[in-house]
Amino acid sequence: MATTIEVEDTITVGALAERLMLPVSKLITELMKNGIMATVNERIDFDTAQIIIQELGLDVELKTASKKEVETNEHRKPVASDKAVSRPPVVAVMGHVDHGKTSLLDAIRQANVAKAEAGGITQHISAYQIDHNGRKITFLDTPGHEAFAAIREHGAQLTDIVILVVAADDGVKPQTIEAIRYARKAGVKIVVAINKIDKEGADANRIKQQLAEQNLLVEEWGGDTVVQEVSAKTGQGISELLDMILLVSDVEELRADVEVPAKGLIIEAHVETGRGPVANALIESGVLKPGQFIVAGSTYAKVRNLEDSLGRAIKQAGPSTPVSITGFKTLPEFGDEFNAVASERAARSEAESNASQKHLATNRGVTSSELLRIINRSNEVKELNVIIKADVQGSLTSVIDSLKSLDTEEVSVRVVGSGVGSLTENDLRLSKTAGATIYGFNVQAPSAIRQQASRDRIELHMYNVIYELIDDVKQSLEKLLSPEVVLNDIGTLIVKGIFNTTKSSVICGGEVSKGHLVVPAKARVLRDKKQIAEVEVVGLKRGPTDVKEVLEGEMCGVSLTTSSRLELQIDDRLEMYTEEVMERHL
Repeated sequence: MATTIEVEDTITVGALAERLMLPVSKLITELMKNGIMATVNERIDFDTAQIIIQELGLDVELKTASKKEVETNEHRKPVASDKAVSRPPVVAVMGHVDHGKTSLLDAIRQANVAKAEAGGITQHISAYQIDHNGRKITFLDTPGHEAFAAIREHGAQLTDIVILVVAADDGVKPQTIEAIRYARKAGVKIVVAINKIDKEGADANRIKQQLAEQNLLVEEWGGDTVVQEVSAKTGQGISELLDMILLVSDVEELRADVEVPAKGLIIEAHVETGRGPVANALIESGVLKPGQFIVAGSTYAKVRNLEDSLGRAIKQAGPSTPVSITGFKTLPEFGDEFNAVASERAARSEAESNASQKHLATNRGVTSSELLRIINRSNEVKELNVIIKADVQGSLTSVIDSLKSLDTEEVSVRVVGSGVGSLTENDLRLSKTAGATIYGFNVQAPSAIRQQASRDRIELHMYNVIYELIDDVKQSLEKLLSPEVVLNDIGTLIVKGIFNTTKSSVICGGEVSKGHLVVPAKARVLRDKKQIAEVEVVGLKRGPTDVKEVLEGEMCGVSLTTSSRLELQIDDRLEMYTEEVMERHL
């Protein structure tokens, strides 16, 4: 009987793989076979999912989830009413790593924000607002490393305009194409910033041609894609780029309601000593003020402190404004939608309801997964138990998604625990119980925790660079892989005489017709080109002398051991080989 799984109209590749209890890599490979290039965090539609399941030969039936359930899981951009007012554009900056995205953002901040407030770009979404010619622009900075695909996709979903940064001396690269896909999926306008225009080897026309190959035709070539040549190093074109952003936003007529309860999205969340859970959020509609009650997923807050992107306390925040919020009971999740409610009772009730729905959905998934484990996996998968701690929710999501993509049919990463913030005694207890390795990303391990981990022989690995963490886990997974046995053919002996035969051994003689013989080795016994037995070579003699090697063209005696009686005949061939145990890699 087929197992039924409910999915939405679209589902991420990673989520579908999880529901089917398949390695993400296998699902991605099957999609590629069908001409669909998709990463672990990209969405495929219901029909595509159904076709792939049929191609894989799975006894699974897909069913469309109810509309109500879909709406609770999918973020939808609010539709403005007639009373809506103009709002600042929300701009995400995306591009291939090393194409100057960070430098461009720094140049924009230094030109428009006090230098003391300009900080480095972190490995998660950061949001800030600038003033340009008396108008505000909100920027979302998204990471460049491939492991942060989930964050970049969220960045595109939050956005009105995407600035696509392309290096003038390098051109369109895989992450550039990925950013274009995200922007198109989110239905946002793309403004291209051709950076490093002052550098030797810069060729703006070549970039425009490459963009045209991705169906982004620039305005001067008759298209509608706005392109601005800039240099983050010298500041050339920065002001003009900001003018272009405002022009595009005017054409888009960006508007939002303010006379409605505040609503928006959590774009980051972390724990700060002395402040508790802190959420960075982007307001989409309404006006948020300190003292209001808001619900975000399965937690809620009475807004204690409301701060702008420079850390200054503010009395209210309207649409398109990035803010930091304190007062949450527990840490909200990256990507959660939040909304203001009338009272603490209403906030608590809604948060509990959301938590209950999430619990039911999780339980349904586990039941389906266990059934599908039996259907799809005949061999037991070796699992690497890990605990992941990260500085913020977005980083935690990216690390876990990246580790899931390492799963194969033989080995997989099992996240037995995860969380945001420094390592605690609870993490050590869980590690000891589950036999799990602890991985920390951009977090601290207090000296007392390190000492206890050392005493209890708990593996503790701390990283500030995500791909180093992923490489470490990959190496640990490779150690779980069964080694590969490689057969090396070495030589052939033509049997010329049989001297002794017992139930478990044969002594014969012959000529080495090809290669050379060594001992110990194994051999296939062939008669008229058909294999009749497998034997082990335990001894070689040249005349009366025991030897370790016999070369091509030489005569020798051979001692064989067999698992059952072997009636060897003249002119039988012994094809000898050695076995080499090789470590395997993912």
